[in-house]
Amino acid sequence: MKPAPFEYVAPDSLDGALAAMQQHGFDAKPLAGGQSLVPVMNFRLAQPGVLIDLNNVPGLDGIWQASDGTLHFGSMVRQSRLEREPLVAQHQPLLAEALPYIAHPQIRARGTFGGSLAHADPAAELPVIAVALNGRIKIQSANGDRWVAARDFFTSLFATDLGDEELLVEIALPPLPAHTGTAFTEMARRHGDYALSGIAVVVTVGESGVCTAARLVYLNAGEVPMVADEAAKILVGERPSEELFWETAVAASQNEIDPVGDIHATADYKRHLAKVLTARALKQAFERAGQ
Repeated sequence: MKPAPFEYVAPDSLDGALAAMQQHGFDAKPLAGGQSLVPVMNFRLAQPGVLIDLNNVPGLDGIWQASDGTLHFGSMVRQSRLEREPLVAQHQPLLAEALPYIAHPQIRARGTFGGSLAHADPAAELPVIAVALNGRIKIQSANGDRWVAARDFFTSLFATDLGDEELLVEIALPPLPAHTGTAFTEMARRHGDYALSGIAVVVTVGESGVCTAARLVYLNAGEVPMVADEAAKILVGERPSEELFWETAVAASQNEIDPVGDIHATADYKRHLAKVLTARALKQAFERAGQ
């Protein structure tokens, strides 16, 4: 199929893009990498009246580190660039670990960090990573800008806190505390397919080896990236062990995620996968925290 007719606008400045969003509002859709939007338009699941191409807008493709260690990313940074960026590998290893799981190299060559977040697919990796790393998202309109916590940005299935006239322009990931370990893993039928289940883990340990903080975030386990707060509390104040990992995994998979069955896997099987992946990721994250 082909997309429904639409008007195409290619602004050459951020002010121009924001003005176009303000002018067309609900009828407009921004185009970043297009790896999700264009197929959806071809199936006519989305029929925007105006397509606002952001690829000619300068200043949205930067990566920089602030004085406090926070990494900042322009929304148009390509996923393939994130894979090669030394700052990412050095300071945000969880992001670096998750990137190769995203589709295929051809997709990552065009797909963008901000575009994936704005699309808000609960089976995508980058929304889960942004939430797990306590990321913040900068949203801008012609009338000003605001910052939103990544956890609050995703509101429902393919829905976000973005208003009709707003653009996602920047992502900020704060530095990891000392003695923090991270791990990401997922299970897909074939590499590059959407994962049946996946998890991002962030744990911090004290000098005595006791867990002082933990965060577990799941993909394809609900309408948004699913944060297992109560299961994470089981880890805090405890020393890592196989028994602890399984207790946490059972609690999270049974009580805090809400997977939906489909033609690839039942909801019960997805819960089982989440349990197994949780125990595996926790072991790896704690080992890395102690290195």
